[in-house]
Amino acid sequence: MTRKLVDPLTEEERAPDEKLMRSIEDKVKVPDSGKDAFRNEVFRKVAMAQRAGEHFDYTTHEKLKEAIEKQLFEERRDTIKLTVSTRNPDPDQLRKINEVVDTLVRKENYCAECANELLKYVSSLLAREK
Repeated sequence: MTRKLVDPLTEEERAPDEKLMRSIEDKVKVPDSGKDAFRNEVFRKVAMAQRAGEHFDYTTHEKLKEAIEKQLFEERRDTIKLTVSTRNPDPDQLRKINEVVDTLVRKENYCAECANELLKYVSSLLAREK
């Protein structure tokens, strides 16, 4: 039985996004047969943090951290490639680059300079892949 979750923005009950969870789990090679064990392990860590009056931070769970970072990288791969594909980006490309930088600053607490450096670093890795 799938437990429904309350969306914190809309306050609607929704089923967990199984496709997204499996995609994240696949990034660290959690087999379908091991998904429940992996999810229970993460749930226990969250529960332990709550009992201790702490906020759970996904970065303290190495496998979860790696999985989420790989998922985010994959989702942003095209945008990241775009940021480094040209030295003189057109206005649309520049807007997308700025969106990535703004997201890194706003949601991931990077400074603007660090966010730009990260994009340069990632672009150099992507260039090596070719």
